[in-house]
This record gives sequence, C-alpha cells and structure tokens, in this order.
Amino acid sequence: MLIVTHGGKFHADDAWAVAVLMLLYPEAELVRTRDPAIIAKADVAIDVGGVWDPAAGRFDHHQKGFDGARVSGVPYASAGLVWREHGARCVALLAERHAGHRLSDEAAQQMAYAIDADVVQYLDLSDVGAARNAPGSYGLSAIVSGFNPNWMDEQRLGYGAAAEAYRDAQFRRVLGLLTDLMINAVKYRVGAVLAVEQVRHAEVLEGGRVLFLRNAALPWTAVVRKEMPKVLFVISYNLAEQRHMIHTVPVSAESFDARADLPAAWAGLRDADLAAVTGVPDAGFCHNGRFIAAAKSFDGILEMARQALREVDAGSAVGSAV
Repeated sequence: MLIVTHGGKFHADDAWAVAVLMLLYPEAELVRTRDPAIIAKADVAIDVGGVWDPAAGRFDHHQKGFDGARVSGVPYASAGLVWREHGARCVALLAERHAGHRLSDEAAQQMAYAIDADVVQYLDLSDVGAARNAPGSYGLSAIVSGFNPNWMDEQRLGYGAAAEAYRDAQFRRVLGLLTDLMINAVKYRVGAVLAVEQVRHAEVLEGGRVLFLRNAALPWTAVVRKEMPKVLFVISYNLAEQRHMIHTVPVSAESFDARADLPAAWAGLRDADLAAVTGVPDAGFCHNGRFIAAAKSFDGILEMARQALREVDAGSAVGSAV
C-alpha cells in the first residue's frame, strides 16, 4: 500500500491521519510529496489531491466547494476525515493489542466518537483556522507544529535535500508521539468501561453507606456519584503502597464538596497523633481537607469508616433537633 501526504511543513491534522493509517497498515509505504503523478498512484492520499472520496482512499479538504462537517457543525480536516472512516477499526485494534480487550463494533465506534470529541475535532478546527490551537499554547496542534524545522534549523541545513530529510525524520517522530497518544486514549477508555462493572459489583458495607474496592486504582467517582446515592465513603486497598484508604464522595465533578466529610478532629494528623484520636493503632494520615485518610489494615480503615459514619449521624441528629 502506498500512502501519500503533502511534503513541506506538516500539521497535526495530516500527521494524525497518517498515524491512524500506519497503525492499520504498518507495512505501507509513506511518501510526502505534492507531485501529482505520485499522488495519482497512491492507494490513500491524505490532505492533498483535491478529492474527498473515502471509497477511493482520498481524504483532502482543501478543494473548492468542500463543506464536510460533523453533525455538531465542526468542519472536517484530514484528521477527522480519516478518523471518521477508520477510527473505530483503529480503536478496536489498540484495545485488543494494548489493553487485552476485544470491543464490540458498537463499543469501538462509540469510543471513536468520544476520541473525536476530545481530540480530533480540535486538530481539525486548528487546521481550518477556526481555533488557534487544540487547545492552548501547548495544545496538540502547537506541539506537533513545533516539530517542524525552524529558521535556525533551515539556516544550518540549507533549504534543499538536507532540510527536507530532517523534516521527514521529524514527521516520523510525530507519528510515534501521536500513536502513543492514541494508545493511551484507548487504554484509558477501555479501563474506564471495565472499571464501571467492577465498581457496580463491589462489596457494600455498613448498610450500604460504605463501598469497598479491592483496588484503589479503579476510577470510581462517576459511578458512585451517579448510581449509588447512599454511599458516603469509599474504602479501598492501595496495592502499590500496601495500605487501605478511605475517601469521601464528591457531590459533583466540578465541586470539592463531599456528601460527608471525614471527622474534623482528624484533619492534618499523621501516625501516632491520628492513632491517638481514632484509637486505630495503624492509622496513617488524614488530609487536612478531610477527603482522604489511610490505615494499614482493613480492620483499621473499617473502624475509621464507622467513626466517620457515627459523626455524620450525630451531626444529622443535632440538625434535626434544631
């Protein structure tokens, strides 16, 4: 397979599109050129050639009359055009290869839509001039652009073959960067999907007001916040540090407020000081913000959870009396 994109300065949209196709077709030959004869021979032409025809492997958006856009109205550039056609296959490949998980076609497509919304659309917006970067001064578009030779590189190398060879090498470096970004994006989302089921089926304690997770690394906040209104505290086992943790449950993704705080008497205490207040010999620390605390043993952290619940109940009783 021959994949062709334009030579000269590269951008995030053409680099992302090429990275996707090189993942799917690792044996493909890549040529960066604007030579019409070579473009015509390409199996896939990206960001060059003046044609948008996925069935023919043509993914350009510069031609007169092009008006391709997402349902949201965000216009397509080459990153989005290629991702729209091949994103779900790329997601499925990376999920199986790097997360050991086989996605259904529907799950892969939904994950591809999510990555488009989080990443790809911003590359397109930057390329068509609708947004400066993707997003911020060190957004992905700006980072990719920074891999191009600057005037000092060109002054050092000249403006001929040596400069183009350097630019091509930099383009290959960018492909590696974007490939790693795609892998991480897919692994994160696969992990989130698998974590949801583990959190939903985790053990509940103390009348459903405490949830116990056997792995503290599981992302749990969204599931608990949306689906478990009774849970006030989450206890978990930190495998890396070999200790148990107790966490408060935030009321929303945008707020630091919790459904219930840990006891005020624990705030900022560590080791012997915290042990003296709680009566838990292996108590480790409580954050001054009272949203997390630790103990070495399960029995210790469960006792701390029970104390936290008693304080919540006492506060509620006082409030009712008033």
